[in-house]
Amino acid sequence: MDQEKIEQYGAELYQAFVSRRAVEPLLSREPAISIEDAYRIQEQFVARRLAAGETIVGKKIGATSKPVQEFLGVYQPDFGMLTSGMVYAEGDTIDLGQMIQPKAEAELAFVLKHDLKGPGITAMDVIRATDYVLPCFEIVDSRISNWQIKIQDTVADNASCGVFVLGKTKGDPRKLDITLAGMVLEKNGELFSTGVGAAVQGSPANAVAWLANTLGELGIPFKAGEVILSGSQSALVPVSDGDELLCSVGGLGSCRVKFAGRSAV
Repeated sequence: MDQEKIEQYGAELYQAFVSRRAVEPLLSREPAISIEDAYRIQEQFVARRLAAGETIVGKKIGATSKPVQEFLGVYQPDFGMLTSGMVYAEGDTIDLGQMIQPKAEAELAFVLKHDLKGPGITAMDVIRATDYVLPCFEIVDSRISNWQIKIQDTVADNASCGVFVLGKTKGDPRKLDITLAGMVLEKNGELFSTGVGAAVQGSPANAVAWLANTLGELGIPFKAGEVILSGSQSALVPVSDGDELLCSVGGLGSCRVKFAGRSAV
């Protein structure tokens, strides 16, 4: 795909983000879009957010668990960039009025104390480089109409990044078995789903190692202090005004988030 079209679609996705108006799937209009083209479009989209004053604070891995893959019809992991405009703290209320068609997923966040640059990164390297892990929610939000996405669409759309919420309880991944630790997700006080770290590429650390190696091939390192979202351990949760979600991770703690307002869809 030529550079003019790459920039055109990046600008279109950024405008969709600003206006909260979804666009038709890119792949339906450009059937020849490759995964590589999609990541170049993502770069253009993210560059516009950075030009507007945001900064990169980490990375996210998407489409790692079977429930999410089945919902999206996407059967390989992808990644996106986390920016300062996406960050919420536990106790904050997320304004759905700033989103288009949000859905929540519960996962583990890794906060790094050392840089990591692939290739050749292993899960153990990830554990050694991690300062702590946190329970968290990622609120994904597609700029593509009706979530009618293929892998190229979600990649171009910065892996459907919306916002994320970090819990307050910090865990040492050298002391916590993040592979076997169970996760319980409640919506409005009722059980919604259960999961376990092993549902994410065998272990959340495996998913983070995959991303470190994938980005390393592109010359992009993980940096100390960055937040890495390792991929959903839950089914996607629709959210609306007044909803409250709680995810609890065995041996670690919990993360709670509330929602108010009305999304565009």
